[in-house]
Amino acid sequence: MIIVNLDEAFETYLKHWMRDNAESYGTNMDKLEEMIPDVYTEFLHTPLESLNGQTPEEYFGSIRDAGELVTLLRSYILSHTPVPDLLLERIVETGKEAEPLLLDLIQNPEQDEEIRMTAVSLMQEIGGDRPMNLYIDLIAPLEESSDLGDICAESLCAMGKQVVEPVLARYETAGAAAKNIFADILCNFPGDDRIYAILEERFRTQTGMRALFASYLAKYEDERALPVLMEASQMPELGYLDFVEIANAIEALGGERPAEREYAGDPYYEALSHMGD
Repeated sequence: MIIVNLDEAFETYLKHWMRDNAESYGTNMDKLEEMIPDVYTEFLHTPLESLNGQTPEEYFGSIRDAGELVTLLRSYILSHTPVPDLLLERIVETGKEAEPLLLDLIQNPEQDEEIRMTAVSLMQEIGGDRPMNLYIDLIAPLEESSDLGDICAESLCAMGKQVVEPVLARYETAGAAAKNIFADILCNFPGDDRIYAILEERFRTQTGMRALFASYLAKYEDERALPVLMEASQMPELGYLDFVEIANAIEALGGERPAEREYAGDPYYEALSHMGD
């Protein structure tokens, strides 16, 4: 199998194209930008010496075996070569054949994290809920933030309301970071008192993340949060960014936005107020 940097190959192709087609766009860079997608399509159908004379479309389209495609994906990532969209698309097209191979990558802690995260993204594109319990198992022990945990959470959200009960079942024994990730998932499924209780508890206790949990309460659309948010908006130690997010949440839930406060000296307030200078 051949590893070729299609990004670099396209840059070379584009330079030659721009030289040969300058009259078609002149000095109009906006027009050139509009033309680039069509130029890229031409590139994908252009034979490349680095692919033994095959076009990128022909080369990746000729690989039919899911195992070969997934092996090639690993090789691209481990060699720090940008993964071509054509390869990702081919893996998704193999569908069910690729699933067990991708799941093996995801659940193997010895795999490179970028490989595992890419596999999660591909599984989401393939669709289905087969990895639901695996993702919950990967998130549950987390004590610190994790990019892999975040992308697993994104995929769990895409699976819909069926994830609520399994997530709730793991919440109490979950790690500190996992509880926050689970709250991020659960806030997408309103109408459950258990979820509201979790979101309110997170907002009250995670004082360094008030802005985040205020946004979760707003997304959850439960007016019971209004008194809690209003009380927090009056805390004298409240930072500017927290105040803004809490005020936004109050408005989103139908409450009256609290009066602006004096934040001179707050580093975030000062940075934002001077952005236009």
